[in-house]
Amino acid sequence: MTAVPMLEAWDETEGTRRARALFAETFDGAPDGVWSAPGRVNLIGEHTDYNGGLCLPIALEHRTFVALRRRPDDRVHLVSEREGSSWQTALADVAPGAVSGWGAYPAGVAWALDQLGHPTGGFDAAVVSCVPYGAGLSSSAALECAFAMAFTAAPGWAGPDPGTDAGRAALAAACVRAENEIAGANTGGMDQAASLRSRAGRALLLDTRDGHVEHIPFDLTEAGLELLVIDTRAEHALVDGQYAQRRATCEAAAAALEVPTLREITPSGLDAALAQLDGDEPRRRVRHVVTEIARVEQFVDLLRAGRLREVGPLMDASHASLAGDYEVSAAELDVAVRAARQAGALGARMTGGGFGGSAIALVPAGASPAVAEAVTGAFAAEGFTAPVFLVATAGPPAH
Repeated sequence: MTAVPMLEAWDETEGTRRARALFAETFDGAPDGVWSAPGRVNLIGEHTDYNGGLCLPIALEHRTFVALRRRPDDRVHLVSEREGSSWQTALADVAPGAVSGWGAYPAGVAWALDQLGHPTGGFDAAVVSCVPYGAGLSSSAALECAFAMAFTAAPGWAGPDPGTDAGRAALAAACVRAENEIAGANTGGMDQAASLRSRAGRALLLDTRDGHVEHIPFDLTEAGLELLVIDTRAEHALVDGQYAQRRATCEAAAAALEVPTLREITPSGLDAALAQLDGDEPRRRVRHVVTEIARVEQFVDLLRAGRLREVGPLMDASHASLAGDYEVSAAELDVAVRAARQAGALGARMTGGGFGGSAIALVPAGASPAVAEAVTGAFAAEGFTAPVFLVATAGPPAH
């Protein structure tokens, strides 16, 4: 068996060292501090967050690190190890539709906090990250949330208190606003909540109708399992219109059904609701959302009962619904899921917004290398770019 490399997470020491080194290479002197935030994997509950539904992410141990120093003016100067170039603007120029590029995400957070009455002033910052980019693991939310932490903790600045869950919820909302209004990605709030409000060793049950969270034990080791993440290398982009189109369809369906969100449609009332809609496409979109919310509830019930090994069929059903009813899968995702199951995964599904990105597979402990090799072989047979893998555990939130 050929060893398939796994993408390892940096520890705090390594991530901080890299961020400080890039800062020193780019700017004179030292930063005020280094802050970090994780990417996320969603266990189940896809495309439910903007429909008032439930989702169940975990924070990854893979994080984005930001070394930041305040400036005496309103200039923003950013440099990213990943992007290989700098990004600059003035805070006065940051507004909806006014800035673009990767720097719009952190600059947007500063703008959103200013809208809340928490101005930051200008800043220099260096960004390094081991969260895979374009993999559907929320690298954008990790970037936003690391800056959100910096903006509340840098000397002389203040904002919502990250020492409380209410403060972190407010920061998450500011990050969502930055992504929606400044970066132009019309996403829901799951990613930012996962990055800011998760706990190590727990899955985050997020009720997007009221923002309530519950921390559900998620101990893979105790269950004798591993969660293999498969980055298909089919890069996805949430600003290309497909994601926004799905959201608009759901919102129009909710309006036609005269409900605030699709969360109000229960499984027992689904058939009646579908009969009120015109056209096959909105019916399929609504069916996915309603059944996916039910799957989250069933998944959580199994976790609470200590029956983690039994969630596989729910993962499989989620992927089938996302591929069929919601049409957000991709050939690479389908091949990854199918190959993982054939190699012994208890369940597998795409994770994230779709149209590329990553899949996850729940596998017996120690089986990740063999399953990864099987997926790699399946990709080679299809002529796809070789995938990248990591083994996920539920990590701590932004700090």
